[in-house]
Amino acid sequence: MRSMTASTPPSASPETTPDRLAIGAGLVCYFMWGLLPLLLIGVARAGAAPFEIVAWRTLWSVPLAALLVIVMDRGVNLRAIVVQPRAMLVLLGSSALIAVNWTVYVWAANSGHILSASLGYYLNPLLNMAAGAVLFKERISRSGMIAIGLAALGVALQGVALGEFPWVSLVLAVSFCAYGIVRKGAAANAQTGLLVECLILAIPAAAYAVWLAHAGGGVFGKSATPTLLLMLCGPATVIPLALFAFAARRLPLTVIGFMQFLAPTLQFMVGIGEGEALTPLRIVSFGFIWAGVAVFAWAAWSRSQARTTLQPRQA
Repeated sequence: MRSMTASTPPSASPETTPDRLAIGAGLVCYFMWGLLPLLLIGVARAGAAPFEIVAWRTLWSVPLAALLVIVMDRGVNLRAIVVQPRAMLVLLGSSALIAVNWTVYVWAANSGHILSASLGYYLNPLLNMAAGAVLFKERISRSGMIAIGLAALGVALQGVALGEFPWVSLVLAVSFCAYGIVRKGAAANAQTGLLVECLILAIPAAAYAVWLAHAGGGVFGKSATPTLLLMLCGPATVIPLALFAFAARRLPLTVIGFMQFLAPTLQFMVGIGEGEALTPLRIVSFGFIWAGVAVFAWAAWSRSQARTTLQPRQA
């Protein structure tokens, strides 16, 4: 690491400028993910059904994902992947998982279940921790066990508050956690993997879009507003991922860990703004989730501080 002299202003430092850019990219990324329900609600109000939204979201992600691969010069990685049957099989599995995640999320946003969706993404990092312990024999600290226990209690109370099994939250959390686990098995970076997944999903998406148009259904191409909104679903998918990839390479995992809770918090606010019921018991259930998140975040910050203290100073 390069040292900063007393005469070097902070704004001119080669260290601080990339950090600021990375933090900005990460914040914009999570803001976009957090406010995505507003776009999905707008598309639904324009007449699009969930499956049509997912289909066009996939199709309009393909050209942007391809452009991203070209700009990031990932063509060599792409060619290496498409000739490996195992890599393609892994990406086929991850494509199926992300399709489930997208479809349930779109349905939740358009069916008055945004609060349940936000709960799913609050659970995701805690579920990742539990999956790491079960599948990869990773050690969970005492604070991690407390965080998982609080989250589990929150999910149970959420089920009682809803009067039904909280399947939306759990499907979103489990599918995204499983997606991350499966994607680890593919020798593909984020940009190339997304392009291959979009190309795989584009086949059924295109077939569905053609069938829908032939049957006289759907809203794409029938008027300007729904068509434009459906086209925007592509950039709303690819741009946050590109920003995340940029930020994740330049920021400590602890910072990313704190940022990841911004998206479900914004989703929660959108759900409240849309008039979803927030009963006292549901508030208590979210309280347990937030307590688990706070324990998780505090433990991550403490570990980061301990590593910083132990690292030798460099001239």
